[in-house]
Amino acid sequence: MADRLALVTGTNRGTGRAIRSRLIADGFTVRCLNRTSCADHTDPLLVDFRDGDAVQRATLAALDDVDRLDLLVLNAVARGFGRLAELSPTDWDEAVAVNLTSVFRTTQAALPKLRAAGGHIVIMGSHAGVRPFEEGVAYSATKAALRMVAEILLMEERQHGVRTTLLNPGAIRNFDDDLAETKMSVESVASVVSWAVATPPDVVLGEVELRPALLDPPPVTGLDRLQYV
Repeated sequence: MADRLALVTGTNRGTGRAIRSRLIADGFTVRCLNRTSCADHTDPLLVDFRDGDAVQRATLAALDDVDRLDLLVLNAVARGFGRLAELSPTDWDEAVAVNLTSVFRTTQAALPKLRAAGGHIVIMGSHAGVRPFEEGVAYSATKAALRMVAEILLMEERQHGVRTTLLNPGAIRNFDDDLAETKMSVESVASVVSWAVATPPDVVLGEVELRPALLDPPPVTGLDRLQYV
């Protein structure tokens, strides 16, 4: 169906850009909400994802001229790292605002149009949401919280025909200068988004973990190996 509409956040680079390209190839019309402009397309609405009210207004503006939304992909992210004892409160607040609150505000604003279409929500989580690491308190905590958001959406919106999928990728080559062959490519992650959305209407992929297939073997064995799964 060439008339399907998707709204994707954070498409200016990396995984978001690849998701946008893949959805267009799949026949979607894609509208974007970004913090910054994009080198390869000029159509995104720009919004500060730290500002919940602005996120809601931008989402409503992006969908103002349509009656339905087939797909919402929530990909915008903030990656502030640091040990809890030293982490800047500003970095913590940004992680909560971008990684969690903007998901809530975007979804809430888009739900009427998603319900009208019997649409699909894809939330981009992270392996870090289930496997924490030192200096990842803000990132891991907000990504872990998205599991509850996705589960509750799945339960509450099933009666309205809206499906929700949480994707938890591991290491991705998210930057153009990252040539690590052991990480997943952004195109591969985008293909999983495409696959999740294409599942039959009586099936929902509630939570999917994506692990790099080519990771180097860990330097430890036995119980310590759990750190490297």
